[in-house]
Amino acid sequence: MAVLFSIAPAYAVEGQTASTTNSGVVITLGGSVETAPDYPGARRQGISALPSIDIRRFDEVEELSAPDDGIDYSLFDIAGVEVGPVIGFRDRRNSSAAGFPGLHDLSFDVDAGVFLQTWIVPDQLRARTEIRQALTNGSGLEVDAGIDWFKRLGDDWVLSLGPRLSFADASYMQSYFGVSPREAALSGLSAFDAGWGVKSVGLAASISYQISPTWSLDLYDRLDDLTGDAAKSPITRSGVGSRLQNTAGLSLSHSFSLDLGR
Repeated sequence: MAVLFSIAPAYAVEGQTASTTNSGVVITLGGSVETAPDYPGARRQGISALPSIDIRRFDEVEELSAPDDGIDYSLFDIAGVEVGPVIGFRDRRNSSAAGFPGLHDLSFDVDAGVFLQTWIVPDQLRARTEIRQALTNGSGLEVDAGIDWFKRLGDDWVLSLGPRLSFADASYMQSYFGVSPREAALSGLSAFDAGWGVKSVGLAASISYQISPTWSLDLYDRLDDLTGDAAKSPITRSGVGSRLQNTAGLSLSHSFSLDLGR
């Protein structure tokens, strides 16, 4: 499940005033409709809707971003490395509906943590890492790392493309890919103890179109190949599972300014 930001080129928001320039913020709100695996390791795809939000000072330059960036806010810039809080989402799993009666369910959850990113080549090549911990469903720690190449195609189009690497701790792996002996007896799956390690490798791509100074449209896709214990899990290896995990969607975003000096 991805949380989207627009990667559109930076435009001045209509209605800018001198007051807004000095004390205002630009807020970008958006929503996306995407198709993604029903749960990690699933073959069947489901359709979901996701929100996006970005807030920046009016005097702050808008940066390009990738389709799977979490909801973040940059607090520090240390020797060219941006650091700040980030929020993402964790997938739910209804095990009975998935065909695994007796296997534990997982509730939808928010995860939170910190992101670090740096521009290797300004406005063209970026490296980013997110470290996020689940807040309530006990699914542990996940680390997503990637490098993105951005290409502006004229004034209105931006293309992004880059590799991905995901790591997870033992709590995450056991939550989504593990099967206890008791669950094995009830579900028909083999017992499996999933340990920490690299969870997947993949590739993300996006094409963005700036419809107007305040509206942008994004088409995106991310394909991941599960590795390690995520690939070996009987959940993934079952008839309803798959190592290949593809997420694709369409996002629409709108930007507006807010004068905080009034």
